[in-house]
Amino acid sequence: MNNTTEQDASIQPNTAVCEALRLLEKDRLALAIHDSSFPGTYGQDIGRGSPYTEAAAAFLAFARHLGFDTLQLGPQGESGVDNPSPYDGTLFSKSFLNLDLPSLLMGNGRERAGAWLSTATLQRLVEECPASDGRHSNHAYAYQAVHHALDEIYLNFVTGCASGEAAALLLQEELKIFSAHQQQWLQADALYHTLAAEHGWLHQDDWPQSNEACADRMLYHHDAKHASRCAARRGVLLTHYRHRIERYSLGQLLLHQQHARFHSTMKQWGLRIYGDLQVGISPCDLWSRGALYLQHYRMGAPPSRTNPEGQPWGYGVLDPEQYQGPDGAAGPVLRFLATRVRKMMEEFDGLRIDHPHGLVCPWVYRSTDPDPYHAVQQGARLFSSPHLADHPELTRYAIVNGEQLNESLPRYADGWVGSLDSKQLDRYAVLIDQLMQEVRLHGATSDDVLCEVLSTLPFPLAQVIARHGLGRFRVTQKADLSNPADVYRSENAHPEDWIMVGNHDTPPLWRLAKQWAREGRTKAEAEYLTQRLRPDEESAAFAALLADDWRKLVHAKMADLFVSPARQVMIFFPDLLGMEAIYNRPGIIDPANWTLRVPPDYAARYPGAAAKGEALNLHCVLALAMRARGKSFAQRHAALIQQLLNEAGEWARDWIA
Repeated sequence: MNNTTEQDASIQPNTAVCEALRLLEKDRLALAIHDSSFPGTYGQDIGRGSPYTEAAAAFLAFARHLGFDTLQLGPQGESGVDNPSPYDGTLFSKSFLNLDLPSLLMGNGRERAGAWLSTATLQRLVEECPASDGRHSNHAYAYQAVHHALDEIYLNFVTGCASGEAAALLLQEELKIFSAHQQQWLQADALYHTLAAEHGWLHQDDWPQSNEACADRMLYHHDAKHASRCAARRGVLLTHYRHRIERYSLGQLLLHQQHARFHSTMKQWGLRIYGDLQVGISPCDLWSRGALYLQHYRMGAPPSRTNPEGQPWGYGVLDPEQYQGPDGAAGPVLRFLATRVRKMMEEFDGLRIDHPHGLVCPWVYRSTDPDPYHAVQQGARLFSSPHLADHPELTRYAIVNGEQLNESLPRYADGWVGSLDSKQLDRYAVLIDQLMQEVRLHGATSDDVLCEVLSTLPFPLAQVIARHGLGRFRVTQKADLSNPADVYRSENAHPEDWIMVGNHDTPPLWRLAKQWAREGRTKAEAEYLTQRLRPDEESAAFAALLADDWRKLVHAKMADLFVSPARQVMIFFPDLLGMEAIYNRPGIIDPANWTLRVPPDYAARYPGAAAKGEALNLHCVLALAMRARGKSFAQRHAALIQQLLNEAGEWARDWIA
């Protein structure tokens, strides 16, 4: 990402939007987008987005100008060639698919020795990319293309070092420093990916049954009597594959350098960058860090209103007996978590905790059950199961006793645990306490930590996040309008919460509004939103307007976010751009999952679409929200409301003013 000082100086947020957000007491306006979804540049796109490209910079400048002050990215780890889900990526290594190849081209103003990729190679990779309209990524092709490019980059680097080229020698020195600093994860990740490539990218459980392959499966996960043998074998492999290890490490160095430049630029623009602390674990991390996890249990999601069958994720469960050492000092698990969070806080301004239940009260199930759905439905809470006949193994991990359980409820119910004393709360909070300690050491606060609490909020988790002043997610499209106490209704949010109409696992609001019209639900939605936005003599007419026009209903639904008590608002990129395609259908395998991208024509299309209410008109939304604060508030700020409406355009003025 190469941005000039003049460009940086021009990235100023809309003043009317900023003032409206201040008056509405909103501290964060976040745009959520995963790395692969960034737009591409014509003639340079290999079928997948990256936050480090010039096209991404242009899109983020567009978002910053609208008034967004925070960017929520997804997990950035390396995943397999056949798995585009960012939530299955590596915990430390970054995805090679994020490499901004054009910035590494020869002839882009650098000396020959300082450029690592030929224009001809990039052109070939672009031309061979399967036909695409730029609206969806092609993970498999981009994966192969980036690794072809990395082969050439590494060859040019090695050649440059051999011939004594200054730029190559400088990069070599940077690589030595980087490798030493990141030694805790870099060498193991590089070795895993080298061995996985040797075995056709099979999961390590499916590597061939030769003695060496069997030993290689357990190189980092072994009992004490095999420690010296495994260490010797690692040494042999690291020597044998030293060039491939170095190639992997070089790619990671380039990625981390590009990320650092990106982060620096966003800071100059006043845009916070939040990372995603995923709960899942990649095969790579399970291979090198499997000793930290329980052997016969996996983590998933219990039955809920969103997924009545539950979700057998198959993720590892951190071993509670390794949280702390025998002397009370931090054990292997706490040290691992601290290292992970420390690295993220060096690279981001805050983080999203994906499924924080996994760090406090994970729902676990037996990995030996041949039917994963049966297993997850018969699962239990790791620390909240003192005497379950079907899970006697969990008794040793129980923090609560039987008298503290509401056994008339399902064991996955939020109220299964009814009370905790202070010492029990301390035990439930061990991992979150460690996480928050690292966050604060890096100068961030609880406002910079997002807890992705959705359908379920077990009592122990509620107590732990309250301990640190953390909120939960309020996804308003899921609200039960017949239940005044429903957790997703905006009026039930708390100031520390993050509120949104949807996220990467829900349909875009534009699609949903049309579905509500087909199902006859617009009247109920319109009546609810009228109560929130116009509880006065105009209510009947306003409700009719919303019920009759899906565009107005969408904008009212968005305005509802800004009248809630929550001080943080998040918008997923399809809801900003008026897109109807679904990003991810959770719980199922779908080739379209995780592929949606910002359309290449967004900049040309957005102004006209927003002016007609067919993309999110933020000025319109904020004017609605300010009107909803009551006549006295609206009169005091009439000039700002009028400015918002003027900038919103005629379509908004016609029905709001």
